[in-house]
This record gives sequence, structure tokens and C-alpha cells, in this order.
Amino acid sequence: MSDTSAKRLAGQVALITGASSGIGLGVALAMGAAGASVVVNYRSDAAAAQQVVEQIRRGGSQAVAIEADVSKEDEVQAMFRQAKEHFGTVHILVSNSGIQQDAPLIDMTLEQWQQVIDVNLTGQFLCAREAAREFIRRGIEPRLSKAAGKIICMSSVHETIPWAGHANYAASKGGLMLLMKSMAQELAHYKIRVNSIAPGAIKTPINQEAWETPEAADRLLKLIPYGRIGETEDIGKVAVWLASDEADYVHGTTLYVDGGMTLYPGFIGNG
Repeated sequence: MSDTSAKRLAGQVALITGASSGIGLGVALAMGAAGASVVVNYRSDAAAAQQVVEQIRRGGSQAVAIEADVSKEDEVQAMFRQAKEHFGTVHILVSNSGIQQDAPLIDMTLEQWQQVIDVNLTGQFLCAREAAREFIRRGIEPRLSKAAGKIICMSSVHETIPWAGHANYAASKGGLMLLMKSMAQELAHYKIRVNSIAPGAIKTPINQEAWETPEAADRLLKLIPYGRIGETEDIGKVAVWLASDEADYVHGTTLYVDGGMTLYPGFIGNG
């Protein structure tokens, strides 16, 4: 890869929510490696966020950590204000923050339902709204990008695959699918590109129980035709591509990064 392609986001500012760990961390590092200045959003772990900032800086890009709960309108608005004060604008939003509060439907509390919807769906709306306002205000900067801005929503294979015991999570991701498409339809004429990434099984703290032992990993691999569990770097690389001009004609779509999990592997050999 040439230096030009390696730094294909040079001069742009990327705001990554939930970037102190897991997929968000992987995306933040990948954006920095591609030359973007990175806003590392976090909700509670300031020390972890600062470690991400330092790692990005060691790679030669600028970064800053900003605390905000994406489910709170005032905190999201304050985060964007701080980002613009620090870097001048924002060109890329990767709306990654997500939580799980798992329970069988008949035992799920309203609080468990609401917390997941607030972060995973309302948080996506709040962040995308602020990003779109900034993109429209600033317009296209042709030397940096063909688009006025890029919004990347972090979804899940569970925007398609039902998930018993996780109704709140699956509902949030199914809702996100149509939120993304509706935003894409509405914002296209501003030259704002909106897409989603739908990870499958990725090694992160949120799902560590699903892969940390050989027995658990074997069970999980039965759901992945490609035969391996994903890494955060897999998602980071896709996010950088989606944010780059290489993907300028990609709009309103979900890219599944799942090793084939959405291919219904239970039907292998049962045709």
C-alpha cells in the first residue's frame, strides 16, 4: 500500500463514539492510521480513552478524548461543540456506542429495554443529527473529500437475524437499519453519505464469554462458515474504506462483516 492510500483520510476529522474499547477502539486506531484526526468519545473510562489517544498520536495523527453519554442530547451537542473547538469541524462520524442488557422477554424489565434503545438507537439519531448539521453548515471541501460528510452507523448481524433472549438489542439494530436508510434518502442531496457496518462475532469485551474458552469458541464457529472469529481490525479497515472516496458511490447500504454468519449456516448440508 502506498503512502498516499495509507493516509487517504489525511486532513479529515473523524469522531468515533464508544472508542475507548472494543470495535470503537479498533475503528479509532484505523482512522488515525489512515491520517485522520480522531475524536475518541468515551462514557466512563477516561484512562482507557487517553490510552487510545496516545496510541493514535504515536502513529503520527492528532487525537483528543471527549466524554459524553450518547443517549443524552445535551451531552452529544456538547461533544460536537468541543470537537469543533478543538479541530475546527468534523468530516466523519462513526456512531459505534452500543450496549446489551440481556434477558428473556418475559423477565426483561422496562429499564433493560429502555437503556438499550436509548443508547443503541436514540444515540445513533442524536449523533447523526449533530453530524449532519455540521456537514451541511460546512459543505464540501473538494481537496479533502468528494462528500460533505460521512456517517457510518455501527449495526449488527442482528438487524437481520432474530436473537432470542436479546429482544431489546435486536430491536435496536433492526430500527437502526431503517433509520440509516431513511437518513441516507434524506441527506443524499447534501452529498452526505450514510451507511452501516454490521459486524458478526468480533472478539471484544462485550461478548468475551462467547469465545474465551475453546468450548465456547467451537460453538460460536459453528455459526461462522468462514471458520474464524473476527477481530476489531476487520471492522476498522472497512470503516476507513467506507469513509474514503474509494467508496464515494456507496450510499444507504449495510456492509455485513461477519464471515458469512448471515448465510444461515444451520442449513449447510440440509438442502
